[in-house]
Amino acid sequence: MNATIRKYHQLRKEVIKHLYYNKMLTLTELSKLVSKSLPLITSTINDLVSDGYVLEYGLAPSTGGRRALTFLLNKEKQRYIVAVAMDQLVTRVVMYDLLNQAAMEPEQLKINLTRGPEGIPVLLDFLKDYISRSGIAPDQILGVGIGMPGFINAHEGINHTFFKVSGNGNLTKHLAKALNLPVFIDNDSSLIALAEMKFGVAKGTKDVMVLNIGWGIGLGMVINGSLFRGHSGYAGEFSHIPLSQSNKLCSCGKRGCLEVDTSLLVLVERAKSRIAEGVNSSLEHLFLDESKLPGDHFLNAAKAGDPLAVSILSDAAFLIGKGIATLIHITNPKLIVLSGRGASAGKILMAPIQQAINEFCIPMLSEHTDIKVSELMIDSALLGAATLVVENCNFN
Repeated sequence: MNATIRKYHQLRKEVIKHLYYNKMLTLTELSKLVSKSLPLITSTINDLVSDGYVLEYGLAPSTGGRRALTFLLNKEKQRYIVAVAMDQLVTRVVMYDLLNQAAMEPEQLKINLTRGPEGIPVLLDFLKDYISRSGIAPDQILGVGIGMPGFINAHEGINHTFFKVSGNGNLTKHLAKALNLPVFIDNDSSLIALAEMKFGVAKGTKDVMVLNIGWGIGLGMVINGSLFRGHSGYAGEFSHIPLSQSNKLCSCGKRGCLEVDTSLLVLVERAKSRIAEGVNSSLEHLFLDESKLPGDHFLNAAKAGDPLAVSILSDAAFLIGKGIATLIHITNPKLIVLSGRGASAGKILMAPIQQAINEFCIPMLSEHTDIKVSELMIDSALLGAATLVVENCNFN
């Protein structure tokens, strides 16, 4: 492919990406976003309309002059994305179209990542079955995006923490070969930050810290409008800030990590211990229901006002707030977003987090940082996985 054709395909991809993120745009808006001339954008849009990727939608609202045409992606083009969100215990999958509408109902399967590579065949069987039942032909699927925890080198396709593949360790190639589809992997917290930046409360904000509250406390860092990954690509290990006063051993092998006092797994065990000591709580009966994860029961009990769950969650949130105060001092962000599984308990989290910030953060910095609860919540992980495909696939 010569340079001219390569530039043409790259421009098409950029236009499609901006329509994907913004739903509807005018030619002038696209020209500004892509930093290309209006005639070139017009020509590109005309080609995409001819190819069926883009539709003329209608006239934009009047701004005083002639109303401009708006354009959006064509749902009938039949291109799909398989989005996979993995955490330490549960794997979820959904098939999206290019409007991020589910073409098939989401499904989930319990896969414990700590059990090692033996979970890979389980994941593959799960995905193959889901894709097969969708009835969607492989040539209509742009790719499979997978967000998962761990130290991940997205460029090399390697997860150094979970699902280590024998040989060269390239998990991406291993999965792509088995599924016969393009596969892309990245760290779950980075993708959640990407989803918040593109679709959530962080849209349009250039300096954002996104907390992924779940079995651990992950962090996605957006600096000057781009994901910040650090020198080796592993920035954002918020869980391992040494803020715990206990001597508990963390999953990373160190002591004193924030995670040992704030992860949902720890909070569940703390609740069970208090119940065993005789404390009354609705959780005593909820934990007997194995159709849901104990962590989800815990969050639901807290949202329903269970005193024990609220008390335990508030203590953890105060420590998270202490960690956030550290982030504010170092990065001076415009916005901090509470996202992920635990964001569903956002109202309960906010008060103790704000209390910790008031206590430990310099007012001149904290007063210029907003804290918001995600509107995407647990769906942020799936949307982030879909975004990973859009950022890396070929629209041919």
